[in-house]
Amino acid sequence: MQLTMIISAFLLAAQPASTQGDPVKGKEEKVKLPEVSHSAFKPGERLEFDVSYGWIDAGEAIIEIKKDQTEIAGRDVWHVVGKGNSTGTFNWFFKVRDTYETYLDAEGVFPWIFVRDVHEGGYEIKQYYTFDHYKGEVKNDKGKAYEIPLGVQDMISSFYRARAIDYSNAKPNEVFEIQAFVDDKVWPLKIRYLKDEIVKTDMGKFNCKVFVPVVQEGRIFKEEEDMMVWVTNDQNKIPVMAKAKVLVGSITMELRDYSGLAHPIARID
Repeated sequence: MQLTMIISAFLLAAQPASTQGDPVKGKEEKVKLPEVSHSAFKPGERLEFDVSYGWIDAGEAIIEIKKDQTEIAGRDVWHVVGKGNSTGTFNWFFKVRDTYETYLDAEGVFPWIFVRDVHEGGYEIKQYYTFDHYKGEVKNDKGKAYEIPLGVQDMISSFYRARAIDYSNAKPNEVFEIQAFVDDKVWPLKIRYLKDEIVKTDMGKFNCKVFVPVVQEGRIFKEEEDMMVWVTNDQNKIPVMAKAKVLVGSITMELRDYSGLAHPIARID
């Protein structure tokens, strides 16, 4: 089981992430980059989650938007870092130490750089992608280029792009789609809205919208609806709980702490 693959689904380097020197050397003024009106998140936001496998405390996931800002291709960029770690007894038989990073365009909510450094048991993956949205391509750490649609997302930026969507008038079973570049391929990431619901967690009760990620059957999840995500029904749109049935057992992820939110949270005292 790849713990952070499941963490990435809830939400989801060949070299250290660096912004020294633009990965995009020449701006093509003829290409108009996407502009996304959003206010759901801001630099300084930090979300922490506990992950359990059945009755076992399996790990934690932490994702934050660093307060340090930089520029790439003349654009304001936010540095996002996500970490997934196994904890407690889970470390004894399946130690996980994963790091994901993205440099997110502040105005368009799309990535310029993506870093993935995965260590799960004896399994390791290191990826480093640079996105050139002016040329419509992404290069991996080996220098191989792939064609991409304008504004395509990565595994981490997709989480923020999804939060930038306006769900206020969503109808039951309405599907929202985001194009993402994952493992050298462009994938359509889809989420389906089910209903509004109040959910109770260790942090209290929250007004939420319930979503089902549209997943490929027979991989991590048995069936499409074996995973449900409860997202705050407010302007932040952060997940407070997620439950999934996997091929063997079940996994729960629950929000344990948050800080630096852009708006008041839909918490019921």
